[in-house]
Amino acid sequence: MSTSPEYATFHFHALHHADRPLLLPNAWDVASAAALAGAGYAAVGTTSLGVASAHGWPDGRGLTEVREATLALARRLNGRLPCPYTVDIESGYAGDAAQVAAIAGELAECGAAGLNLEDGLPGGAGLQDPVRQAELISAAKERAPGLFLNARVDTHWRVDAPPPLSATLSRAESYLAAGADGIFVPGVVADADVSVLVAEIPAPLNILFAPGRHTVSRLAELGVRRISTGSLLFRTALQAMLGAAEAIGSERELPDVTGTGGEVLGYEDVQRLAGEE
Repeated sequence: MSTSPEYATFHFHALHHADRPLLLPNAWDVASAAALAGAGYAAVGTTSLGVASAHGWPDGRGLTEVREATLALARRLNGRLPCPYTVDIESGYAGDAAQVAAIAGELAECGAAGLNLEDGLPGGAGLQDPVRQAELISAAKERAPGLFLNARVDTHWRVDAPPPLSATLSRAESYLAAGADGIFVPGVVADADVSVLVAEIPAPLNILFAPGRHTVSRLAELGVRRISTGSLLFRTALQAMLGAAEAIGSERELPDVTGTGGEVLGYEDVQRLAGEE
């Protein structure tokens, strides 16, 4: 496919209305994004936890340092991937409407096809006022109307007692009215809840893949249009690293975490991911 920003954005929107849901793996640096794109995934997203942690900062705190690392990654991905990419900007890094709009504008300029904006407040301080969140969404869409803005509703994310689905639906309605292109509700796992969200939200629904609770085929049957891996791949990579180091120290065979008989990417393979011909 063409890698022009205009076509990438058009294609990314279309992927949310295809016959099967968009399975969106989430990368944390150029090498992981290039590897996923090279493996044939239709699009790649970034993971805020992965980007923040890889740079030595906590996720979800609205830190300027994480914002800069995220934008730097977005710039580095420009022109490197054969597929569209979308960027997770947490809740806008504690910015006001003008600052969130500026981030959206920069992402559009550097070739991103979408962005993810959550309504969970930095540091786990509850949820953003939906009217205020709608203002952030509206400002971002006004500055970068072509980006696919995925509005994340955190009513069910990392909470012990989520509110009724009606609260989620109310927020989704407000965010779509403000210009959001899709709705992301992480933390929802029950088929019945997913079905209600699909039926009541007049836009592509994004669900965070929950190992042991979800399958791609079942989420497709329920009508989910986008399935994100979030930080799962990053956390799996860290665990695989620890397992390999422990095996070496214990003089055991390396664990077959790749499913390829223990083979791993070679030095030259990673050099190619970094852009060396």
